[in-house]
Amino acid sequence: MNNLNRIRFEKPNLEILPKKHTVVDLHFHTRFSDGINKIKTVAKRAMELGIGIAVTDHNEIKGAIAIYECKDLLTIPGIEITSSEGSHLLVYFYSIDELKKFYQRDVRPFMGHDIMTSLSLKMEDIIHRATRYNAVIILAHPFCAAYTGVCNLQFPPERLQRLCDLVDGVEVINAGNINKWNLKCAVFGFNLNKAIVGGSDGHSINQMGRAVTYSDCKPNCYAFLDAIKEGRNKVVGKEIDFIRKFTSNSLKLRSSIRNYPDLIGKNVKYSRAVINSKSKLLMESFKRHFNSRSKKYEEREFLRL
Repeated sequence: MNNLNRIRFEKPNLEILPKKHTVVDLHFHTRFSDGINKIKTVAKRAMELGIGIAVTDHNEIKGAIAIYECKDLLTIPGIEITSSEGSHLLVYFYSIDELKKFYQRDVRPFMGHDIMTSLSLKMEDIIHRATRYNAVIILAHPFCAAYTGVCNLQFPPERLQRLCDLVDGVEVINAGNINKWNLKCAVFGFNLNKAIVGGSDGHSINQMGRAVTYSDCKPNCYAFLDAIKEGRNKVVGKEIDFIRKFTSNSLKLRSSIRNYPDLIGKNVKYSRAVINSKSKLLMESFKRHFNSRSKKYEEREFLRL
């Protein structure tokens, strides 16, 4: 699976692309989590653009269920889950019924006081639970701010490798991310040689379609997810400009304020991981320096003999 020629950093041409391919924005939020738009508005905009949509609200599926009822629109049942570490995971399902079962059995019982808080499950636990279903499991924006992607200091290399072995693939372009992190995500996905996806991570309809996943397949959920798993899709996208990004982050503030205690807890946990990591690096550097000086001293003493 060669991902090198399957990722393009440019604005999707939605005048032409949907006429030749099945195109889907695989990462979008609604008012059911921290987005601002109603389902009716989201569906209308997706149809105007001629693309499919995956509503992936945080720890919530009401939006995914509602948009699935739009028969003239290609929808991929999905959810974005927040692990106890604060990192995000995208899971896409071949049927809405399986999404419902997964949510009721494996998400809802482990929720915090609000949908925007972390589940009590670690990332490995969530992935293991998701693998029981007919689903595609994706590491969301692995490189991004602080702890929301798995490429952070809470996941040392050996643990990160185990997570990568368990999932189907990686989100390589997230329009809400910044370019340098998306480039890292793309390299990360290329080196893993697994499935790749992209999405806008939009929180308002003017962000929809800024990053999309597309394939030469039938315009239905089964065919599209099969194409992703089998590496027959491509990703194209460009980051949202600063003004739209600022607006998007402002929209998220209401949920952040509401979940302030949870955010404090995650930041404390992440800060500890950073401090521990830096302390370990400092200690290793000191040991190397000490051993080097000891070796030089022993060599000088040997030469005196």
